[in-house]
Amino acid sequence: MFQGRLLLVITGILCTLCGNAQLGKKIHFKSILIDTHNDIPTTAIDDGLSFDQSLKNKTHSDLERMREGGVDAQFFSIWCDGNKKNPNAWAWREIDTVKAWASRNPSRMLMATSVKEIRKASRRGQLASLLGVEGGHMIEDDMSKLIELHKGGVRYMTLTWNNSTSWATSALDETSPNPSEGGASAVQRKKGLTEFGKEVVKMMNQLGMLVDLSHVGEQTFWDVMKIATKPVLVSHSCVHALCPHRRNLKDEQIKAIAQNGGVIHLNFYSGFVDPAFEARSDAFTAKHKIEMDSLLKLNPEPYFMQVYLFNKYPDEVKALRPPMSMLLDHLDHIVKLVGVDYVGLGSDFDGVNSLPEGLNGVQDFPKITDELIKRGYSKKDIQKILGGNFLRVFAANGN
Repeated sequence: MFQGRLLLVITGILCTLCGNAQLGKKIHFKSILIDTHNDIPTTAIDDGLSFDQSLKNKTHSDLERMREGGVDAQFFSIWCDGNKKNPNAWAWREIDTVKAWASRNPSRMLMATSVKEIRKASRRGQLASLLGVEGGHMIEDDMSKLIELHKGGVRYMTLTWNNSTSWATSALDETSPNPSEGGASAVQRKKGLTEFGKEVVKMMNQLGMLVDLSHVGEQTFWDVMKIATKPVLVSHSCVHALCPHRRNLKDEQIKAIAQNGGVIHLNFYSGFVDPAFEARSDAFTAKHKIEMDSLLKLNPEPYFMQVYLFNKYPDEVKALRPPMSMLLDHLDHIVKLVGVDYVGLGSDFDGVNSLPEGLNGVQDFPKITDELIKRGYSKKDIQKILGGNFLRVFAANGN
């Protein structure tokens, strides 16, 4: 009798798990999934790869795996570091690269700049391909270059990357005792927006280009919130209360974004998700210090050194990863604080060297939907998180 009851219990559990899996798949692939940050353009150019070819085991992303992951709309990050000469020209190189991918695959990709075009691509089974500039240094202090980027299809700009511009200070520079660490363009000056920086924000609101507040310092953040006339975007950041990294948002900032009607898209990078990750990562790099120092002589940007070492020692790196549940804890925190209408996903795939367990690339997005179901989120709430919240903000900016 005991064995019979045990069998019934096990059968019931398996049926529940199977039912949840089917429900998750149904909700996921019938929702519009929008990821607001992916760095595959830089990765592809640097490594001589093409997004429309199979890049499995080489990158986090490729066109086929986007389909497998149910991604309907992808913002491709247009980025270069603060030391790059002629950053505006680099921006256009990356923009042209993304457009070339789309032109080679007209049945699978559609360059999009509006809510209407995102929905159109989703109905047709195409990847709505959008452009977001990461770093205001790419306009080279020239308003006309901002306007040209918008004409070229760019629909958001992160005001700073780690390096400050002459008109906005970054999170790195505002928290660093030596602002020069933020890059060649970092300057010793008052934190926040200058008058030109305020004009940039006003022009972006006028154009319908979303003001992205990932990477910016707190003073820059609050300066923007005082003058923004449209809902803002945070394309790839997490929660400071759970992981006190300078790149993450404090509760007061989260509340201000909700009051503004904006949206926060969560970054999947382990270092923004798990407060203990950096200590584990530092121990890893200390173990390989000789190699690290040699690599930094070749390229002073720490990110490239870390990527090389992480690729070389995959077994060691695997042990550094936090559980995926910690990423969803950040989502829960925002929902409990301000509601479900102000959160989305901004993976930072192909721009980070460590991700939570189970998230190995764009093909794994359905796992997040499964986890949301387990946590009790309704179908309507999941649809908001996956893309509905962003569509609201995009439309409110005139797109």
